[in-house]
Amino acid sequence: MRFWILASFLCVAISTFAQRMVVDKMVSTIGGEIVLLSELEEQYAYTKSQRGGNVPPEARCMLLEQILVNKLLLNQSKLDSIEVKDEDVESQLTARIERILSYMNDDIKQFEEYYGQTVNEVREQFREDLKNNLLVEKMRAKIMEGVSVTPSEVKDFFRKIPKDSLPYFSSEVEVGEIVHKVPVNPEQKRLTREKLEDIRKRIVDGGEDFAKLAEKFSEDGSARAGGDLGWAKRGKYVQEFEAAAYNLEDQGISPVIETQFGFHILQMLGRRGNSIHVRHILMRPEITEDDIELGRKHTDTIRTLLVTDSIKFSRAVKKYSDKNVQSFNNDGRMVNPGSGNTFFEVGDLEPDIYFAIDTMKLNGISQPIEFRDDAGDYFFRLVKLQSRTAPHKANLAQDYAKIQKAAIDSKKNEIVNKWVEEKMGKTFILIDKQYKGCPNMTAWMKNNGGFAGGR
Repeated sequence: MRFWILASFLCVAISTFAQRMVVDKMVSTIGGEIVLLSELEEQYAYTKSQRGGNVPPEARCMLLEQILVNKLLLNQSKLDSIEVKDEDVESQLTARIERILSYMNDDIKQFEEYYGQTVNEVREQFREDLKNNLLVEKMRAKIMEGVSVTPSEVKDFFRKIPKDSLPYFSSEVEVGEIVHKVPVNPEQKRLTREKLEDIRKRIVDGGEDFAKLAEKFSEDGSARAGGDLGWAKRGKYVQEFEAAAYNLEDQGISPVIETQFGFHILQMLGRRGNSIHVRHILMRPEITEDDIELGRKHTDTIRTLLVTDSIKFSRAVKKYSDKNVQSFNNDGRMVNPGSGNTFFEVGDLEPDIYFAIDTMKLNGISQPIEFRDDAGDYFFRLVKLQSRTAPHKANLAQDYAKIQKAAIDSKKNEIVNKWVEEKMGKTFILIDKQYKGCPNMTAWMKNNGGFAGGR
């Protein structure tokens, strides 16, 4: 059962990169779910490619067990009537398609040649697998709900790690930031609004197709789908966008509205309870060189206040930093997305931040650092080096948060393993006899249907 800790629903991820080339057959039944040969072979091919062809002889046995664990979770999620929201499925579908297209430099023709289908057809193909993925994760979360560890459990967990197996941590830093978003000048806002007003007239008065104009003019990823944003519940969109959307009748067109992302017009495609289905055209005002220079000077003024101790860093965050940046509500501290805490190995920092703090003294403040986000907006950032640790072997004094997380993860894995053991004996399982030689399949067959085609 050592592979349950690694179990994840890989089918959707694999199908992102591989098409089903295997002549399918059913290799296992587990409750109301089935495992196809293509699922196993796709995961095997993907694992092989990730490891440069170097996989152990028992790789298929290990991968089959991972799939069985996830099918068991999926089967139980349906028995427990766990649900996922349509808007969650749609938003993840959109993100997945966007990611694939980004690998192909946004070349839709290449995408369609590779998959032999249109973007919308591929969305339909991924939808069921993605929904199952979300059901599995919800079921896993339900099993592990409320798991925590006491300080004494953390210490016991640490003491059980052999001394020669203790990890060696590289130098780590904590970094604070103040982020200033460069505002657009009024003239550029006026020009952008006028352009979008003209497009709206072409739709409302001229009868032109909203989706085709969205494909041509919208300045976000939804343009590829004619501006279609899929289904969403109240609370997903920013306030101005949501207010305009919920005021629309079916097929209605909104006036031009402004949000933090730019200017929009919306079309209502449908309502379902508290959920709406809209599409939009987004246009962003252009940031000029003068705007950027003003942003730099403003940020440099904040820096002067800090280095002359005219304002404390914490106060400057609340007064000057962009409220939409994650660090704003964390006293300016940046959070490492990989670990969830505020510590970064220096090599994990963005290059600009790494070079800014490389020779900085503790509590130093950087010069303004210019950057752009995925939406194309301009920002300036000041960073403060708040702490730095030397390379060291893991210890409770310096690394309690990391050791605590490892202890919680270990406890969660034990709980999931125990749950799987219990459910295995209560769920009908049938496995193709060609996997009878897999040592790890024995436990799955105890008190179950056995191997198809004979024991």
